[in-house]
Amino acid sequence: MSKLALCLWFDNQAEAAANFYVDAFRSCGQPASLGSVLYYGENAPQPKGSVLTITCILAGQEIICLNGGPHYQLSPAMSLFVKCADQPEVDRFWETLLEDGGKPVQCGWLTDRFGVSWQIVPTVLLDMLHDLNDARAQRAMQAMMQMVKLDVAALQRAYDGG
Repeated sequence: MSKLALCLWFDNQAEAAANFYVDAFRSCGQPASLGSVLYYGENAPQPKGSVLTITCILAGQEIICLNGGPHYQLSPAMSLFVKCADQPEVDRFWETLLEDGGKPVQCGWLTDRFGVSWQIVPTVLLDMLHDLNDARAQRAMQAMMQMVKLDVAALQRAYDGG
């Protein structure tokens, strides 16, 4: 396990979010599991025995979901970036993370029902954007900027100059 873990702040939905993310990753064919749970004790800002944190491991990345109360809100300034092997994997993650109230944004971004921002990106796009041929990279970038869910075939056509 990495020394670095992500921590996502929720009002009181940490356990539901962790369960949703584990189910989402498993349904997309990725390893995912729930980890440890820490509960609030006496004289805490939340009721004794309620979940303070719950850990989930998604495709090897540890994420700590914290019930911290309404003091802070999630923002698209921080997003989780999912590298997808191909269009079917993009489609699976996209549809799964949008379930029950998620919202598509643009350029491969979406916000799930808990307010967490995700980028669902085919790895081929990363290769295109790093191409030393600036014209090809820019065509791929321009095509991406016009999309909501990323379309590998359309990105490839733009990259190739078609």
